[in-house]
Order: sequence, then C-alpha cells, then structure tokens
Amino acid sequence: MPAQSALIRPTAEQLRLPLERALVGEAFVTSDSNAEAVRVLARWPDGAGSVLALHGPAGSGKSRLAADWAERVGAVPLNGVEAALVDPLELEGRPVLLDRAPDADDESLFHLINLANAGGGALLLVSRSAPRCWSVSLPDLRSRLDALRAVAIEAPDDAVLSAILRARFAERSITPSEEVIDYLVRRLDRSADTAAAVVERLDALHRPVTRVLARQALDEMHAALEVDG
Repeated sequence: MPAQSALIRPTAEQLRLPLERALVGEAFVTSDSNAEAVRVLARWPDGAGSVLALHGPAGSGKSRLAADWAERVGAVPLNGVEAALVDPLELEGRPVLLDRAPDADDESLFHLINLANAGGGALLLVSRSAPRCWSVSLPDLRSRLDALRAVAIEAPDDAVLSAILRARFAERSITPSEEVIDYLVRRLDRSADTAAAVVERLDALHRPVTRVLARQALDEMHAALEVDG
C-alpha cells in the first residue's frame, strides 16, 4: 500500500490526526447484509464512474471492506480530516480511499471528486449515511454528491455476527460452544464493536465461557450502559 506519510504535508495539525486503519488480512464474511457491496467493490473501478460511495451503520464492516479494496488496488488511504493536508497533485491518476468522508471540509472533498472525475484515478468515499444526506455548503459539491453512485452495507446479520464472534474469541484462544455463539447472536446489537466488547468482557472474567457466563457478561454491559446514560 502506498505510504501515506509521503503524501501528507508536514504540518503541526498532522500529528493530532486520528490515524486508525481497518485491519486487512482476516477473511471478510459475505452474507445477505453485505453481498451487493462486496460484488460492486470486487469489480470497481469498472469504467462506470470514478467516484463511489459506500455507506452503512457503525460496526457494519464498511471500513474493513473498503480497506480490503484499498489493499487490492493500491489506493492511498485517508480519513476525512486528512484530505485537507494532502497535495492533490500527488493523488492525480491514483485510487484514493477516503474513510469518514463527511469529516472532510467542503473544498477538499470537492477537489478530490473533481480529481477523480478528471480521469485515471478513483475515489471511494466511506460514511455512515448516503452522500445525499451529508451537510455541505458549496452548491457545486452538493450537486456532485447527489449524483454519486452509492452502495449500502447493512448491519451485520446472524451469519456475519457469528463469524465476528468466532474470530474475536479465536484471537484470545477461546473456543465457545455453538450454544454460546447462538445465545450471543440473539441478544447482541448488530455491531462488530459490540461483539468485540462482549468477548473482551468474557475473557476478563477468566472462567470457562458458558451460556451462564455469557448472560452475566451481557448483564454487566447493560448495567454499565445504564450508569453511563
């Protein structure tokens, strides 16, 4: 993957940017909740347009799917606020991944879209909501966002959530029964982050992971949320 540091201007603001990147390498589970997005990204850029928006709820796997795409095509990975620190000339003719796209300022986003449309490059915009719902001030940017091709990814269904749980347990060398997995799937929010949190909680209890322990972990998590609320 191209080195990001060579593209971003060395300003003081750069040091405070959130630079989290989705992990690439672990198998991405395809199901009804994400099959269309997987199909589109597997064939894009396909000549049908140089800008594509991928949107879906938190924890749905959109950033992970986008990171896999970026790895495959050699795209420059950016988060929204980083768009203002990049020299557009360095991106000319190159594929770009812009995660948290609505966080980019209007002018930077406008220039990135125009750069991709100029030919030779591609721009994948990732966000929770569709581009038509983003709040922007530039009329020209508004028209471009409204015209963008977009594909949605839904919250994880049972198949994806089960796979996420198994993967998070495996990272901690825990092998729960299918009964435990099914119990958690029926009760968890449809989010990869929530799945990771409950596995972390179960691991911290240092006891065999059973359905009874799973219920205890969920009760503790719900109680903590109520206190925070």
